[in-house]
Amino acid sequence: MRLTIIGSSGSFPGPASPASCYLVEAGDFRVLLDLGNGALGALQRYADIYDIDAVYLSHLHADHCFDLCSYWVARTFPHGGPKPPIPVYGPPGVAERMAEAYGLDPEPGMTETFDFHELAPGALRIGPMTVHLDRVNHPVEAFGIRLEHEGASLTYSGDTGSCDELVDLARDTDLFLCEASFHDHRDHPKDMHLTGSEAGEHAQRAGARRLVLTHLVPWNDDDRTLAEARGAFTGPIDLARPGAVYEIGTPVLGAV
Repeated sequence: MRLTIIGSSGSFPGPASPASCYLVEAGDFRVLLDLGNGALGALQRYADIYDIDAVYLSHLHADHCFDLCSYWVARTFPHGGPKPPIPVYGPPGVAERMAEAYGLDPEPGMTETFDFHELAPGALRIGPMTVHLDRVNHPVEAFGIRLEHEGASLTYSGDTGSCDELVDLARDTDLFLCEASFHDHRDHPKDMHLTGSEAGEHAQRAGARRLVLTHLVPWNDDDRTLAEARGAFTGPIDLARPGAVYEIGTPVLGAV
């Protein structure tokens, strides 16, 4: 598998990054993990937007899903007519929420452009990949995801506070793309996001081979987030940066 960071900014787009969006390629199949505000524009630097085969939305906060509205326009009204529907995987109520976000009547909403599938804990197939899902610890229904293909594995936290389910999803994963929104020793809401240290602790408990920190809030000091994570995780760590590419597999793993 190949992972390309499209956007890694947490809560809202930053000066150098859109909100959350990650392109995963397995063979010639392409899936987007989240499509937050500002991401569709940046995606066009790395892929033809009409070559995307599926979209996965970890939860329905704006910084993870709202550019699906723009993508609906792009796929519904291009020169030459609408593009074929593609699957969109999201939490229960995803079709209705996205129709509401764009001000559409719920019937048909966006269902003529996207084939919506509601998430639940367990396993499924997305293209050639085996996918494992579980709920994670966030104020709205949110899911972590593990993708496996030809012996390689990638785990993405979405947004979450501390939870054992995330550790289980990331067990022995090749690359753990984990949110790190908060700093240690500051007051912050419980059961919402992880600090850099907590992201490192989850990766260490899981035995992840590599940790990539994402959902980096624009007002935070990213170097401090990285230092906190390094205090808890003994493996290689990166900050997710737009344009970074990771080849995920055995025996080689690295950022290009």
